[in-house]
Amino acid sequence: MTSGLRSEKQEPEPLHLNCQTEVEVKHGVGLHARPSVTFTRLAKSFPCSIEVAVNGSDVWLNGKSIIKIMGARIRKGSILRIRADGILAEEAIRALKELIERNFDEEKKHGRTA
Repeated sequence: MTSGLRSEKQEPEPLHLNCQTEVEVKHGVGLHARPSVTFTRLAKSFPCSIEVAVNGSDVWLNGKSIIKIMGARIRKGSILRIRADGILAEEAIRALKELIERNFDEEKKHGRTA
């Protein structure tokens, strides 16, 4: 007799702990309003925790907080350390690094070069 439960096993979600990367901000004015919004919006799309440290600081900021990111006054040439912990952390790190390397897609959206 069966209990009515499926015998199929569900694939567990990918779990990546303590993923981290570094990337240089090359955008002409750093993380002003638009890039900060773009960064935090992408960060919020992942279920893992995401934190950012600027220029070797030991202070880690919530990467999903627009207030924290804009308040850090991240300028061109700043080195960001981005770390994530939890489900899809590796994917989050990769996506955020690529976003920064693409200058936050500003050229596509606004026809500007950084």
